[in-house]
Amino acid sequence: MDGSVANPQPIKAIAIRLLAAFALSTMSMLIKYAGERGVHLAELLFWRQAIASVVIAGFLIAIGRIATVKTQRFGAHFRRAFVGLVSMCFLYGTVLILPLAEATAINFTAPFFAVMLSVILFKQTVGLYRWSAVAMGFVGVLIVTQPGGGAINPLGVATGLMGAFFVALISYQVQDLNKTESPWSIVFWFGVLSAPMAALALPFFAAAHDPMTWLIIGLMALSGGIAQLLLTASLRFGSAATIIIIDYTSLLWAVGYGWSVFDKPPSAGLWLGAPLILGAGLLITWREAVLVRDKRAAKAQS
Repeated sequence: MDGSVANPQPIKAIAIRLLAAFALSTMSMLIKYAGERGVHLAELLFWRQAIASVVIAGFLIAIGRIATVKTQRFGAHFRRAFVGLVSMCFLYGTVLILPLAEATAINFTAPFFAVMLSVILFKQTVGLYRWSAVAMGFVGVLIVTQPGGGAINPLGVATGLMGAFFVALISYQVQDLNKTESPWSIVFWFGVLSAPMAALALPFFAAAHDPMTWLIIGLMALSGGIAQLLLTASLRFGSAATIIIIDYTSLLWAVGYGWSVFDKPPSAGLWLGAPLILGAGLLITWREAVLVRDKRAAKAQS
């Protein structure tokens, strides 16, 4: 897999990615809303994966692509599902603990951990640009969270950073799976394998809910499934290095939802720190794109 796009349509890719960012932000808002109505994290994880799996399977059947989920790498899919479920525990936990905008901003530290993992796991050489971006992003996190100042719950910060770490780890798992698996296969098996894992905790935390709460849970899972489909579809028309920048628009939706739904205006620290985090992520994305382009050019010349 060389990372090229078979049918490049950048405008369409950006539009789809914008919808994906909106769907993910909506899912986060509904997670927090459901949590405030007494839904346990374990329930949210199970229903998110179970309902989304049905949505994705139905979509693949409808478009005649269900055969693309056939795989010879069941073990790799299982490991990705397990790490993905752990990641969701931390990410959803962060949304339940922190205001939406702050939780979203901390989640954007995933590219920093990806850089660190590239050094630790793959012994890659990281230059000044990417290390500078990591440092800038770290400063941004400190400004947003204000450690020791009591502005942000330290537990939420810890879970957010752990979630971002696992997101970075998953990116390498998915990168490996992409060498042999279709995007639909990766999305399908993640849901199908992680839902039974999440179900193991249900007997301990499941509870009865009123119809409105069940509606919120259903909409949360539906928005998550739609987001997965949109994220996958966006990669059919644009390169990841280009369109991943659009993901940062989810912070705007998070601020809007936090203010309008939960009456939580963004803190002063968010206005100062978020631009540093976003800028650092953009710098890493740009640098990765440059390195990939240079590598392809060198390969073509040789």
